[in-house]
Amino acid sequence: MTPYFFGYGSLVNRDTHLYRDCHRAELRGWRRAWVRTAERETVFLSVRMDPESAIDGLIAAVPGADWAALDAREYGYARLSSGGAVQHPLESAPEIEHYAIPPENTHSEGDQVILLSYLDVVVQGFFREYGAEGVQRFFDTTDGWEVPVLNDRGNPRYPRHRTLTAEETALVDDHLARLPALLK
Repeated sequence: MTPYFFGYGSLVNRDTHLYRDCHRAELRGWRRAWVRTAERETVFLSVRMDPESAIDGLIAAVPGADWAALDAREYGYARLSSGGAVQHPLESAPEIEHYAIPPENTHSEGDQVILLSYLDVVVQGFFREYGAEGVQRFFDTTDGWEVPVLNDRGNPRYPRHRTLTAEETALVDDHLARLPALLK
């Protein structure tokens, strides 16, 4: 049986990958967080166990169980079995895995920032999949907004950046304005 991954950040944006057998899904018992790690120069999304939380995302088939390209894209993360924690529309019960930065590889101090070009891609994906309500749920189920956000829209540093519509840009900016995130 073909395995699937559960994406909860940039992988929700179908324009950032070539996996076409995709379905909206929910991961229960986990919560998103912005984390710093020595493995990355900037802050990235990860997930942490939280029995009271559930997060929206996307599952996608990994043809031929060929994880190599996805593992390379998600360097610094550990690939974990999602067990039965993913709710999805498939009739079968495929193996589903997700990525998380191991807690022992995270730290709370440093000058790393969230790239706005990365956040833009994530929000664009959630908006396309779940609408404005899904974007609200993304912000509500993500911790770590006290990390500074670097406005790199004019010269995007995120390698899979995408151009946003005016509506998508306003959505990102409006949500950021309500958070403790400092835009640099």
